[in-house]
Amino acid sequence: MTVNGSRRQRSSTGSRTQQERRSATQARLLEATAEALADLGWAGLSTTEVSRRAGVSRGAQQHHYPTKMALVAAALEHLLDRLRQEYEQAYAALPDDRRNVAGALDLFWEMLREPPARALLELALAGRTDESLRELSADLNERVVAIIKEVFHELFPESLPPETVDIAIRALFALLVGLSLQNALDNDVNGHQAAVLAQVKAIANMLIPDDKGASS
Repeated sequence: MTVNGSRRQRSSTGSRTQQERRSATQARLLEATAEALADLGWAGLSTTEVSRRAGVSRGAQQHHYPTKMALVAAALEHLLDRLRQEYEQAYAALPDDRRNVAGALDLFWEMLREPPARALLELALAGRTDESLRELSADLNERVVAIIKEVFHELFPESLPPETVDIAIRALFALLVGLSLQNALDNDVNGHQAAVLAQVKAIANMLIPDDKGASS
């Protein structure tokens, strides 16, 4: 190998390593932002807290995301991607007897109570009164609904007419978001949320029986 070729190889390797470090730092910051939103809410979110949770300096945080809104905007995209990927992976990991519409609803309910979904919900709620956040979160619900519809069509193709799917998913999402807010306050100590979810699953099973909704 020539000297110039060796230098180019070292330079290329160094560049990839630097990009990997950059991506790893950004991932830590975005995960820390999601955790802070879920734990502290929008009012308690600060770039100082995110840097502390991510284990990076304030200077490094500002290098990647110069402002709080830049950080939150990136975290929102990260959370939406993560929500879709984790749902599909979790559904694929279900045993065969739960890989139906009832199992899908159980799984979605579980995920709505996890930190990523709580962080997204926090952004949607905060956008109602915070002008700086409103533009960023205005279409958040619509984007989550779009993800749910896309996943639904993958898991249960041709099970219901498209217009029925759209209305049903919007209604279901609104219902489950309301239940998740209640759950965040009382952890369903009286079992009311579980009872509502059981009724929803019973209706869903009538609309999409196991033999019709089974994914290939």
